[in-house]
Amino acid sequence: MRFFLKKTASIFWFRQDLRLNDNPGLIEAVKHGSIIPIYILDDKNSKEHKMGAASRLWLHYSLTQLNEQLGSPLIIAKGEPEEILTNICTQEVISKVFWNRVYEPWCIKRDKRIKENLTKQNIEVKSFNSSLLWEPWDVLKGDGTPYKVFTPYFRRGCLSAPFPRRPLSKPEKIIFYKTDNLIKSSINDLNLLPNHKWKDKLLVNWKIGEKEAISRLTEFIDFELDDYKEGRNFPTKKNVSRLSPYLHWGEISPNTVWYAVKDRMDLGIGNTKDSDHFLSEIGWREFSYTLLFYFPELPKENLQKRFNKFPWKFDEKKLLAWKKGMTGYPIVDAGMRELWSTGYMHNRLRMIVGSFLVKNLLIHWHEGEKWFWDCLLDADLANNSASWQWIAGCGADAAPYFRIFNPITQGLKFDSEGVYIRKFIPEIANLPNKYIFNPWEAPKDVLEKANVRLGENYPNPIIDLKSSREEALLAFSKLKTLEI
Repeated sequence: MRFFLKKTASIFWFRQDLRLNDNPGLIEAVKHGSIIPIYILDDKNSKEHKMGAASRLWLHYSLTQLNEQLGSPLIIAKGEPEEILTNICTQEVISKVFWNRVYEPWCIKRDKRIKENLTKQNIEVKSFNSSLLWEPWDVLKGDGTPYKVFTPYFRRGCLSAPFPRRPLSKPEKIIFYKTDNLIKSSINDLNLLPNHKWKDKLLVNWKIGEKEAISRLTEFIDFELDDYKEGRNFPTKKNVSRLSPYLHWGEISPNTVWYAVKDRMDLGIGNTKDSDHFLSEIGWREFSYTLLFYFPELPKENLQKRFNKFPWKFDEKKLLAWKKGMTGYPIVDAGMRELWSTGYMHNRLRMIVGSFLVKNLLIHWHEGEKWFWDCLLDADLANNSASWQWIAGCGADAAPYFRIFNPITQGLKFDSEGVYIRKFIPEIANLPNKYIFNPWEAPKDVLEKANVRLGENYPNPIIDLKSSREEALLAFSKLKTLEI
């Protein structure tokens, strides 16, 4: 890579595509000569969906890695993107602006406005798909409406649509436009890092950036993809990809992931059922984005309108106990503590803790969505919103209202030796397996021997499972008679 002065240039606007490989917008931009690469932190337009603390932490280090890959020419800015881009276009001789599309409703609205206004100034604007296998408008039912059920969406829609493009190689050479007029801010000036030590816990568990994303994919495919279909349900097994934050920030493209698995299948390597199941999970990500695109109210409004009359409760004390992993139900608490200490939660646990919040505590799914949004490193508006509506039963292709996960049986089934529970709840680690899922049923002498003092160093259950389940079933069943 080298720098030289040129009279005209293009802007490439990095967003959720913080990589060099398979970056269609960047690859196209460098074909037109020198470029100005820029990242703009837009806290103003995001409003209600301003990035959570964990996301900002990841972004800080992802931008740092990207800047190093580029050779440190990345322009860093904070504020209104239209104003910032327009100022650069005014100060320099800019002929084109390139970016890759993002699909949050507020981003679509903002980007449309920017494109229209820049075009009026005779600046060509081109946008590309870098984060989805299929654009939302390319996978529709025969009548032109969006799918609301996953299986036909994926099997009839996606798999019968043109196959995703193969990933593109990174540019062989990038020529950067050099000028003294550009913004002199640094990544540190964005103030993305939290001011407390919580961030140090998260960083112990993750390596951030494009190179690490590729390494994670390789390790998953070589050692963890086989037995994925069954193994992914067990939080102590390594049969999960942990690619979600890398995909969200675009440090790796879904096309790269898709073809890494497909090519392996074509070579006859591994178990086909595991590979197919993993690809269907990538399909769920696509489905969530399609839902968000066609139903932009997804993050806030129930897709099934009858749920607008659901008798949610709000109990601040119980909500706080859930957030802190102090509900008295070990498998729930272990999941919530994994979230807080690692910025991640195993998918099986996401379903368990989500069910407990909305179907045992009857607390609105909005509260769970907000907490996950702030704590998850892979917080993604489409996935987070669609998943919480799924577990609450009010979304597209939602879980049946009568599916209420029992945390005791879920623990017995998916953490039978209590390894996961003991890892995140050390205060009950000495309990025998017979009582690790239900400490309140342990005899007094067993509790004393394990140094467990219920109500002191570990809480009693904050709610009764049987009565709370019955209350939830009654409330949900009443909704069936309501008109939508």
